[in-house]
Amino acid sequence: MRIIFTIAHFFNPTSEGRHASQRKDPQPRLQALTNSLTALHQLFGKSQSIINIAQRIAFPANQPQSHELDIVICTTQDNHLLNQLPLPSHLYKHHSTNVEPLLLGFECQAVLQSCLGQYDYYCFLEDDLIIHDPWFFIKLNWFTQQAGDLNLLQPNRYEVSPYALVHKAYIDGDLALRVTAPFQNVQEQPELKGTIMNAPITFCRALNPHAGCYFLNANQMTHWANQTYFLDRDVSFVGPLESAATLGIMKTFRIYKTSPEQASFLEIQHSGTGFIGLIGGQVGLAQR
Repeated sequence: MRIIFTIAHFFNPTSEGRHASQRKDPQPRLQALTNSLTALHQLFGKSQSIINIAQRIAFPANQPQSHELDIVICTTQDNHLLNQLPLPSHLYKHHSTNVEPLLLGFECQAVLQSCLGQYDYYCFLEDDLIIHDPWFFIKLNWFTQQAGDLNLLQPNRYEVSPYALVHKAYIDGDLALRVTAPFQNVQEQPELKGTIMNAPITFCRALNPHAGCYFLNANQMTHWANQTYFLDRDVSFVGPLESAATLGIMKTFRIYKTSPEQASFLEIQHSGTGFIGLIGGQVGLAQR
C-alpha cells in the first residue's frame, strides 16, 4: 500500500506565545515533530526487521503491514524548524509556501489533490500529533469495509502526563450541537455498531469531529476533491486552523469516533499538556 502524509508545520516565537508554535523555546516543537516523523516510519515503513539470534541475521518483519511512505511537510516562508530537525532529510519532503500560517492545512489539501491516483491513503496531520498504533490503517480499512466510503472514522486525540490530576485525557470532547449543525446532521445514522475480536464496539457521530488530522482512502480523497467547495478556504468552523483540518471532511462525510467507553480503539497523541493540565482548574473533574 502507498500512503502520503502531509504535515502542516509552523514555528515563529512571539512575545505572547499563545500557541506552542509561538513560544520562545523551540525544543518542544522540535521534539514533537521528530517523534511524529519517527513514529510514521517505524510503524508503517518497510524498514523493519527481527534479529535471529541463532543465525545472527536480521530478517524482515511486519512486511504485510508495512507500506511505501511519502511525507510532505508544508511550511510558510522561513517560519519553521526543519533546519534544526535531528533526522535525515530523506525521511521527508519540504513543500514551502507563502500563505498565512493558520491556512497551511489548505496547502496540504492542495498537495493531496495534486497526487490523486498515486496513493491508497491520503493523510493530513498537524505537526504535534503522534501515532503509536501499528494497526492504525488496518482499523481504518476495516471500518470502511463495514460502513462504506461515505462514513469516515476519526481518531480520538489525547494527552498524557504523570503529573496531572489524571494521567490520560481525550481532549476533543463534545461541542454544543449548534457549533457543527450548519455543516452536519448527527441524527443521520447516529450510531454504528460492530464486533471486533469478539468485543462489541460502538461508533458515534462526532459532535466534535476535529482531531487535527484525517486519513482518507483513495475513493474518499477523490470524492472530496470533486466537491465544488473543495479548497474554497472556508474558515467558518471555529477558526482557520480548525476549519483547514476539519471543515471540508465534515461537509463531505458522516464523521464517527468511538464512544468514550472505547476511546482508545483509534487514537492519536497530542504532544504537550496544554489541555490535560486544565483538569482540576478551568475544567472540573466528574466524580466516579
